[in-house]
Amino acid sequence: MKLIPEFSYTAELAAPQVVGPGPYGVRQVLPVTGGTVTGDRLSGTAAIGGGDWLLAGDDGFGRLDVRAQFNTDDGAVIYMSYQGLVEVTEAAAAALTGGDSSTNFGDHYFVTTPRLECGDDRYGWVNQTIFVGQGRITPGPVIEFQVFRVGLQ
Repeated sequence: MKLIPEFSYTAELAAPQVVGPGPYGVRQVLPVTGGTVTGDRLSGTAAIGGGDWLLAGDDGFGRLDVRAQFNTDDGAVIYMSYQGLVEVTEAAAAALTGGDSSTNFGDHYFVTTPRLECGDDRYGWVNQTIFVGQGRITPGPVIEFQVFRVGLQ
């Protein structure tokens, strides 16, 4: 098995709507307000309406629950959902709360498992592909992911 770079994805986030502490941690909803998808086979812009229903745990990790869609440059709509795990380090917390700090890929654990869906025949291949991603946080906050297709050797 090998990981093949497929696309980069950025998500611009609005301030979180904090639901508050519950039985599983502190729930926050972070709406997606914009973003881009860039790759050889996929490129486009994030559509309004997506978001992350983040669950922040006492262990210093956030459990991601994301649903979003993007419009490709050639007119298709692709739905993307993913689960993931992000270690909320000091730098990550500062970037998420509007500070000037950023994290880099590999600085902290930030891994996702995107699932893409599309009804357009040109992108039917996304329906039969397993993806994994790694993330980082930049001021804004903006989340950036490098997404890889899982292939055979």
